[in-house]
Amino acid sequence: MKYSRYCRSLLSTPATAVHRYAAGHRSGADISMVDLEDSVPPARKEEARRLAEGFFTASSAAAARCAVRINAINGPDGLRDLLALCQYAVKPPLVLIPMVESRRDIEIVEHVLGQECPHTEYFAVVETPRGLTDAGAIAASSPRLRALVFGSADYAFATGARLTWDALAYARATLVNSARAAGIEVMDAPLFEVHDDGALRCEAALAKDMGFSGKIAVHPRQVPLINEAFSPDDGTLRRARRIVAAGRANGRDITLVDGVMVGLPFFEASQRLVEEFGNAPPHPPNPRPDALRSTTATQEREP
Repeated sequence: MKYSRYCRSLLSTPATAVHRYAAGHRSGADISMVDLEDSVPPARKEEARRLAEGFFTASSAAAARCAVRINAINGPDGLRDLLALCQYAVKPPLVLIPMVESRRDIEIVEHVLGQECPHTEYFAVVETPRGLTDAGAIAASSPRLRALVFGSADYAFATGARLTWDALAYARATLVNSARAAGIEVMDAPLFEVHDDGALRCEAALAKDMGFSGKIAVHPRQVPLINEAFSPDDGTLRRARRIVAAGRANGRDITLVDGVMVGLPFFEASQRLVEEFGNAPPHPPNPRPDALRSTTATQEREP
């Protein structure tokens, strides 16, 4: 399994909000995404496809790993989105595919984008009971599929469940297992309470403990909190290095590190952590509180 820290956080910007593109690119999110789906009303879909090309050609795009969320491919807007992406001067590095319910959905995207966008990767959003039931097959459907994403709001609506951690724990655990079995990443759903930092820290910690790679942000102010939650602190990294060193010293046989008996699973997990985060700061510094308040106020005034 190849782990990469680029998907701790993902922030979405509506395609019609061109004035917010640069802020999205510079938000500090590992993935900055332009959205053609939920944030765009039906009457503006065609305009959004045209405008979204600028998300990838703007000078500020160099500061971010960029992505686009298309509409569901079981409808005409999703297919129109795919055809539009093929004509972009700069092809999207990553396409988020919503409402994925079978591996066939991924195959359709590959068929349309294949030759025109040969280096584009995919994230599949699982947000229906059918999608969750088929999550294992979806996760293994394509070498270009890099992650599953949990769509909690639509899933809760479809099942009649409450939008709480406990009510959706089974769905989350199933998605994590399906993604990890296929050797890909898995992103948790957003917390929609934008100003509840305590709840965000709690939910991000629970998601990390369950095995998620990262979490969606619905507002720029959430990005630094999510990045911090999904990054190891200095003490964790130091311990991981000690475990790796102990494993190398004794041929990866069971041994004692810091009073804890460790074996092969510990060695592999520690090696993965060191490879993913060991050559960079544990997490980028949080923005100054005044800067964060300024960004938040600007975002909330914007339509």
